[in-house]
Amino acid sequence: MNLEKKLRHIPNFPKAGIDFIDITTVLQDAEAFRETVDQMAEKVKDVDFDLIIGSESRGFILGAPLAYAMKRGFIPVRKKGKLPWQTVKAEYELEYGKDILEMHIDAVKKETRVLVVDDLLATGGTALANCQLVEQLGGVVAGVLFFIEIEDLGGRHKLEKYPMYSLISVKEQLPE
Repeated sequence: MNLEKKLRHIPNFPKAGIDFIDITTVLQDAEAFRETVDQMAEKVKDVDFDLIIGSESRGFILGAPLAYAMKRGFIPVRKKGKLPWQTVKAEYELEYGKDILEMHIDAVKKETRVLVVDDLLATGGTALANCQLVEQLGGVVAGVLFFIEIEDLGGRHKLEKYPMYSLISVKEQLPE
């Protein structure tokens, strides 16, 4: 199945100059959603890891079913103020602003091997913040996995010290 053809591009969202890649068209198609999770699992089947983390909200959407399929635990990473207990924090930059991510302080034990999962790699800020959260708690980032990588935005360079995997790689462009 060509999953790239299932994606919808929304130009100038959330602001002018941003080509938002909408994955809801994949998620609402049961066969495409299953294929996405299956292909992501296949990409990392030989990676040694104990847990998957994903940040809200689209990291939850792909990370949780992947954790289930691979018989691993799932750790949610949330935006500041959304978790009910003590947290570690990491500030990150998006292609259109800054924010803070948090994870519970007991989510990752020392030396636990973690796979960071998200839907999209753009500038790499969100993924790098996820990696920093894992490392703050003494965990080891076993790899980072994305459904989509936008090549031209340089996110791969921010993550070069980690093994990186993606299903779809696209050039940055606004569709006509």
